[in-house]
Amino acid sequence: MKYLIPILLFFCSSTAAQESKQFIVDGEVKNTRTINMETLSHYKTFSLDSLIIYNHLMQRKSSLKNIKGVLLKDVLAEVEITAEHPKVLSEYYLVCTATDDYKVVLSWNEVFNSKKDGILILTSFDTNPAKKENGNIAMIVTTDQATGRRFVKGLNKISILKVN
Repeated sequence: MKYLIPILLFFCSSTAAQESKQFIVDGEVKNTRTINMETLSHYKTFSLDSLIIYNHLMQRKSSLKNIKGVLLKDVLAEVEITAEHPKVLSEYYLVCTATDDYKVVLSWNEVFNSKKDGILILTSFDTNPAKKENGNIAMIVTTDQATGRRFVKGLNKISILKVN
């Protein structure tokens, strides 16, 4: 039993999202881009007072306060995709990856063809003091009911891929 506790602590600490100061956009793009806090400061900023984070069972897990971020579609609008013509953009999807390898998938239409601007790259937010959220750059879909499912803490990479 005395050996089990250090092993559990190792696995718990190694799977936590690490701090993220930048992320890359790669995949089916003409040029891989690195986006950092300085780059994000050039986009229009959106603010929210607070957002409750619910898990898949709709149980409250934590809350974010004093949220500031930019729209994901504004950031990606400057990325040139290798699509032959606009019609095939419906075949593209995004894999947003955290530093702890947590992944969230979004469709191209979900990002660019939605009436709601609910997908934010977070540049700053305060968390519930009892639950420490790591990562300076994060991504969240504010219009989700189970907001925790697509909350990427420590955003590390966005890969734009095409369905085969």
